[in-house]
Amino acid sequence: MSQIELEPVKGTRDFYPEDLRFRTWLFGHMRAVARSLGYEEYDACVLEHADLYIRKAGDEITRQLYDFKDKGDRHLTLRPELTPSLARMVMAKGAALALPVRWFAIPQCFRYEETQRGRKREHFQWNMDAVGIASVAAEAELMSAQAELCRRIGLKLDPGAEPEVIWRVSNRQVLGHFLAGMGIDGELFAAVCVLIDKRGKISDAELTAELGKIAVDADKAARILALLDVRGLDQLATQVPADNPGLVALRELLELAASLGIDHLIRIDLSVIRGLSYYTGTVWEVFAQAGTFRRAIAGGGRYDRLCEQLGGTPIPMVGFGFGDIPIREVLEELGRLPQLPRGLDDVVYPMGAKQFAVANRIAAHLRAQGRTVAVDYSLRRFKHVVQRAEDDGAERLFILGGDEVAKGVCKVRRLGAERVEVETPLAEYGIPRI
Repeated sequence: MSQIELEPVKGTRDFYPEDLRFRTWLFGHMRAVARSLGYEEYDACVLEHADLYIRKAGDEITRQLYDFKDKGDRHLTLRPELTPSLARMVMAKGAALALPVRWFAIPQCFRYEETQRGRKREHFQWNMDAVGIASVAAEAELMSAQAELCRRIGLKLDPGAEPEVIWRVSNRQVLGHFLAGMGIDGELFAAVCVLIDKRGKISDAELTAELGKIAVDADKAARILALLDVRGLDQLATQVPADNPGLVALRELLELAASLGIDHLIRIDLSVIRGLSYYTGTVWEVFAQAGTFRRAIAGGGRYDRLCEQLGGTPIPMVGFGFGDIPIREVLEELGRLPQLPRGLDDVVYPMGAKQFAVANRIAAHLRAQGRTVAVDYSLRRFKHVVQRAEDDGAERLFILGGDEVAKGVCKVRRLGAERVEVETPLAEYGIPRI
């Protein structure tokens, strides 16, 4: 029989304990930030009905589904993102759900796409979403949550220096009203957004040609590309009317961001489109500026009409996704991955099988005190036991030889540079003299 394939499926990952320590550490910070802002955790099944995504025609995501027919001939898919599932759950609750709600999740998502640095075919993604809040105050709050996470995990965002991460922010309404003046709206507007989100991946000439295929002529394409080059509110104000709702919303967003201490991180950038067709207002990318990994590590946007697109009524909704893979790339390149030892407090080492029972009782006594304890049943040479205990971060090593047990004691060695060793009566661990 040939050996099975030992590598994980292309684009996916195994998490050995040392890898899972980082994931647990990162998720812990994500949960702490979300809960500090009053968000509650939720989740949805990793399997979804495929039409939840396929109905969004034109989105690249529809071509990246891991979809299949199950034994009941249902067309299902592994979820590529969580936002449509959230919308479905909100719709399922209907009027019974008291709005607004603030929810967060850390789902695993799957997309069949080309793998590259910082991108695989599965990833975990921190989602925070505010449902039922029409004001851009929700966007400002969500951006502040992302900033707080970045600070907590070691990225530099302080005023007075170039931040290592910035928020590139735009508003779909700016482009929407601009294009409406050229007769581009409805489904054509969504199709245009999907195409111009590819800018940078394809040349402007190629983009112009692609726009031509959906009846956007070269003159209109040139005007669109010029608008996408706009940076900053002052420049934007020269390109669109003062009452453009997107411009008004961006001004308000910056004022609220200042009240949260993050306005110095925001860059108004009309090139930010975000390819998903359901975005209706603010859109943003969290962009890494330090090291060589200069790309979006997170993104978000307002999607007030997603429930309507799914057959329900419009509900104000805004949220973000923050992936685990790109942020690890950034921290690793900057040399800021945390040192995360196994986390053992104590190791109990019975030197022979006859001492296993006593070792178990000592371990139970220590665990009852809230300590993390491993019993080393390996019967290896002593120096190897000591080295492994220190490598695992243990503070103490409890040594049980036959002579010690007969005397009613065990040796307790303090690990580290000094390696101080004392004898302690077994009675201290609730073990009567044998």
